[in-house]
Amino acid sequence: MSALVKATGLKKGYGKKLALDNVSLEIAPGRIVGLIGPNGAGKTTLLKALLGLISVEGELSVLGLDPVRQRDLLLQDVAFIADVALLPRWLKVRDAIDFVAGTHPRFRREHCQAFLAHAGIDPSARIKTLSKGMVAKVHLAIVTAIDARLLVLDEPTLGLDILARRSFYDGLVADYMEGDRTVLITTHQVEEIEHLLTDLIFIDRGKIVLDAAMDAVALRFQELVTTPDTAGVALALHPISRREVMGRHVYLYEGADAAALSALGEVRTPSVADLFVAKLSGGVA
Repeated sequence: MSALVKATGLKKGYGKKLALDNVSLEIAPGRIVGLIGPNGAGKTTLLKALLGLISVEGELSVLGLDPVRQRDLLLQDVAFIADVALLPRWLKVRDAIDFVAGTHPRFRREHCQAFLAHAGIDPSARIKTLSKGMVAKVHLAIVTAIDARLLVLDEPTLGLDILARRSFYDGLVADYMEGDRTVLITTHQVEEIEHLLTDLIFIDRGKIVLDAAMDAVALRFQELVTTPDTAGVALALHPISRREVMGRHVYLYEGADAAALSALGEVRTPSVADLFVAKLSGGVA
């Protein structure tokens, strides 16, 4: 199956700083990919490149197209959600629907209206009268009504409470993941999307630190919880990070012998958040 996104040796500099430093990656159809990195890591620059908003050095293909030179064609098959606060507060929901229906050739009005009806949102309501959670659902209704092959989400639930965030992601999975559609998500709230992801990409200082399927992550990384009497032996096995939690020592390993670890304590798969800290902190958390 050919890659939906294929990037080789991407570079982008702002002054003396490289926002993207030799970035190479592939994203297959039908995947839910988490792009995770700290502030200033290069996430936004990479997304802009994928959406054709900026030019970069290297080779980049999205849906088989050059994102900059063929952006009009690209946007017929790509949908994008950023901070939900972008919708004008004076706008009525139905006016937003009319605008998208008039500008996007693959917008499905009936699909959008059915989503809003299920969510209990009145199309005649103004955005300013809706809660942040409801505004997020309006965004989701509009974007998932676009019959796009790639959905890009850049911190889509920023500022929402936990119930609204959960509702947003549940709606995303239930309504959007049909066929070979692909979702690319950037967020700092990694613990809330971990169960959704099929693939994980860490980026830091413009470089890809980790690029793996979630199944492979579970096999490649192990977390060991020991008691003080086995901590010394565990440390000798060269963990990539270590920390202490309520008197117990927690070590994270990459490519270690699972059988050897299990003899020293409790072995488990690390969370995405713990793995992220380990890969970017350089050792002690």
